[in-house]
Amino acid sequence: MLRFLQPEWLWLLTLLPLVLVWRGRRGTVAAVEYSNVSLARRVARATRSRAGRWVWLAPVLACALLVVALARPQYGHGRTDVQSSGIDIMLALDVSGSMQALDFKLEGQPANRIEVVKSVVAKFIEGRPNDRIGLVAFAGLPYLVSPLTLDHDWLQQNLGRVQVAGVEDGTAIGSAIATCVNRLRGTPAKSKVVVLLTDGMNNSGKISPAAAAEAAKTFGVKIYTIAAGVRGEAPVPVKDEMGNTRLVMARVDVDEATLQQIAADTGGKSYRATDTDSLKQIYGEINQLEKTKATARKFEHYQELFAWCLIPALGVLGLGVGLEHTRYRRLP
Repeated sequence: MLRFLQPEWLWLLTLLPLVLVWRGRRGTVAAVEYSNVSLARRVARATRSRAGRWVWLAPVLACALLVVALARPQYGHGRTDVQSSGIDIMLALDVSGSMQALDFKLEGQPANRIEVVKSVVAKFIEGRPNDRIGLVAFAGLPYLVSPLTLDHDWLQQNLGRVQVAGVEDGTAIGSAIATCVNRLRGTPAKSKVVVLLTDGMNNSGKISPAAAAEAAKTFGVKIYTIAAGVRGEAPVPVKDEMGNTRLVMARVDVDEATLQQIAADTGGKSYRATDTDSLKQIYGEINQLEKTKATARKFEHYQELFAWCLIPALGVLGLGVGLEHTRYRRLP
């Protein structure tokens, strides 16, 4: 970073154009006066004489450099060390087939649940730059999308690749929680959090939600649960035998009672998101509930650069004076 410690000196640079204008109107100073300039015409055509016309600019350039030197330009070397906030967060996202239901909106247009959830989760990640965040997607089985990381650009890229039906269909809530807890149990973080979003009922996996919640409680992991989707029926795209996609109204059920129990057992909170706005509000509330201040240390060192202007200024000034009294000197 370049800065001027005393920038007020730079106002003197505005005077230099006035000097140039004044010099141009005044014209060059005659070295020898003749009644008839034809006597000196051949001398004026010489290259040496023409070059000497610009020697007077040397003091002007030197003054400009001296003014910049007086403003004390400095180059800053800075470093900021930011320590993590002490919160580790695992995000668990349901990617079962029912997440294709078109009961949410994105930018005013109907959108399936998974795309809306991904956009809201991306904003949630952006709002927590100092937290280690990991991501687990689950349907019939859970799979790790990203381990806990502070590299949120990489995390966002992997979030963007999450798609519905990437694994065996179903809803393995208990297994997803267990996978998240397994990632959090050995971390030294002061606060360990799981944010689980699903739109279904646990019907897959080898671990029950109750057992997974008990394990989370044992390892001090707090779980926030989000039940996504409208109640009753929602439009779901399906393909017929000809491969054409059409919308059918299908019943969607989510086990809110189990999700509420999981949150209560682990000291978290349970939510219900029936549209995009409520989903944004939920992640915003969780963001506020799990806030701590990250510590930052800033180091700065500034290198003085005035010599880079002062030395050339003296050199240009000396060169101009030298040329005026030697090679381009005027006759008395």
